[in-house]
Amino acid sequence: MRFFVHLNRYNTGMTMSRFPAIFVSMLICVLGHAHDTFAQTRTDLWPDIEPFESGYIRVSEIHRIWYERCGNPDGVPVFVLHGGPGGRTSPYYRRFADPAYYQIVLHDQRGAGRSEPYAEIRENTTRDLVEDIERLRRHIGADRIILFGGSWGTTLAIAYAETYPEHVRGMLLRGVFMATQEEIDHFYHGGLASIFPELYQELLDALPDPERRPLPEYLLELLQQPDSLAQLKYARAWTKYEAAASKVDRDSSHIRGLNRWLANNNPRSFALFENYYMANGCFLEEGQLFRDLDRIADIPTWIVNGRFDVICPPVTAWRLHRRLKSSRLHITFASGHSMSEPANERAQLAGFEWLKQFK
Repeated sequence: MRFFVHLNRYNTGMTMSRFPAIFVSMLICVLGHAHDTFAQTRTDLWPDIEPFESGYIRVSEIHRIWYERCGNPDGVPVFVLHGGPGGRTSPYYRRFADPAYYQIVLHDQRGAGRSEPYAEIRENTTRDLVEDIERLRRHIGADRIILFGGSWGTTLAIAYAETYPEHVRGMLLRGVFMATQEEIDHFYHGGLASIFPELYQELLDALPDPERRPLPEYLLELLQQPDSLAQLKYARAWTKYEAAASKVDRDSSHIRGLNRWLANNNPRSFALFENYYMANGCFLEEGQLFRDLDRIADIPTWIVNGRFDVICPPVTAWRLHRRLKSSRLHITFASGHSMSEPANERAQLAGFEWLKQFK
């Protein structure tokens, strides 16, 4: 469940300033828990910055992960957790937190992005990824960190926080995925298909046996066959299915940009890891993350979810918020799953300002 942010960002034109004031007031009441930082927060991202440190750390005999540190070397550490599984970091992710106040730490998860070896599924489970965050925390000498995750990154953030709550200062979560079977089935077996039936049919038409179920196991099998051209075909079909549904306004320019990207890139790592993790229930017990929420109930948490996010529907964010007494929930208007939709961007920027109050 990756952030698809590189594929033709756009402005929907649906800004709050265009609505009558009374409607804005009603909307805030309906969405609930809107914070007054929205009135004060930036409406554009922070400027581009470069890392002051980058490199690899070895996390197992097989794996080493790429990381970088940006912003204030003495600032509050923010650990950016990318989506997927199998996504990667991007310079875009550096631009949400105030670089004068925060130290922004990015890393590519095992087998993804610049981490090595590429697309390696051995020794690659949710527990392994949680322990990699802990190794990286110790490597940079941080005590307590803020976790900034989107989509799969929210899963990983909550899994880490429930394991090491004493080292978590706060969380900013966007597009919540709690790795339940209900959510996985929604993604693969009907929920998303009922909203984007043409995308779902296009995915099925690309498979040798479109009737075979469950899909995660079948796709994983196809993505591991020895024919590299066939692997690429199925990886592109899966990636298009998810990416095309990630924005509310699935217009022609978005699809053209997506098709150009797919024609020039190999998304095998992303497709392989997503289906590998989903076929294995994300290597978590059913309902585990919800079960252990009491361990993190007091951690300040800012939650953002698009009202029309069909990949990670807002009901999951709502359930999470109801269980976390120190959380604030912002269901953004006219937004889907993409991190880069304007209302989602503004809400994430506001979250980092809100988190500054917690020491």
